[in-house]
Amino acid sequence: MHELVLICREDDVETVSDALMEVESLAVSVEDADADTASEKALFGEPGMPAPKPGWERSVVKALFASEAEATEAATLLLAQDWARDVHVQTIQAVEEQDWVRLTQSQFAPVEITPEFWIVPSWHEAPAQATRVMRLDPGLAFGTGTHPTTRMCLRWIAHHGAEAAGWDRVLDYGCGSGILAIGAALHGAKNIDAVDIDPAAIISSQANAEANQVTLRAALPDAAQGEYPLVLANILATPLKLLAPLLCAHVRAGGHLVLAGILERQAQELKDTYAPWLALEVSDSEEGWILMTAQRAA
Repeated sequence: MHELVLICREDDVETVSDALMEVESLAVSVEDADADTASEKALFGEPGMPAPKPGWERSVVKALFASEAEATEAATLLLAQDWARDVHVQTIQAVEEQDWVRLTQSQFAPVEITPEFWIVPSWHEAPAQATRVMRLDPGLAFGTGTHPTTRMCLRWIAHHGAEAAGWDRVLDYGCGSGILAIGAALHGAKNIDAVDIDPAAIISSQANAEANQVTLRAALPDAAQGEYPLVLANILATPLKLLAPLLCAHVRAGGHLVLAGILERQAQELKDTYAPWLALEVSDSEEGWILMTAQRAA
């Protein structure tokens, strides 16, 4: 395969990317032409902030083609367009042949939640000290255990595992890959509802549950009904604020609410938002993220 590398202005990034896909590029990516220099700029903001721009002031657009001839033809067609006067070809280069499956797999190692509880991709052996193992491969939906928010939620589940026998119902709201729901099931929870607005998450959660030989019900959010002794939601601060009355209404007397996807500086606004229903407290922190929990009075 060959890669066509172009330099263009921020205003042309979307047009160039669309044009490359029209000429049947296999993949298109955009990078900062000034990366690793004093002129490098952050592009992606945080939830609740204005939408990120499609590219940088000076963007590198890379397109992958099956052959050098196809890459050359694409460059010729693109540069012939009237709007492409500020688009420049940097290079057309061969892409080194690699075992992409093995390369991808090498990026996902076993993840320690506690010394006894590990998340292990299917192509790895479980560590000798692991007494409880979740098998999980990267897939369609968010959640492989590598993000601090996921690890904190799973740590909370593991540390409260002795209570799992009383978790006769569990709600994982915004389940992604189903990782939190599966974690609860592996610790003994029953009747688990894993809900998400994304159909891919529902498919992924069900498949991952089957791979771990646990049972859960993966469905759209309307499937969440009634009260639960454990409600988990690892989303982001803005949707967590919007969902406050709904999530709190699902927490049974004596039950726990566990929230993640929250930055340290967002702690007070989450406390204030949930105050009419439950008293949130920071239970864990890692790499600038926090875990917030509350327990409803029995």
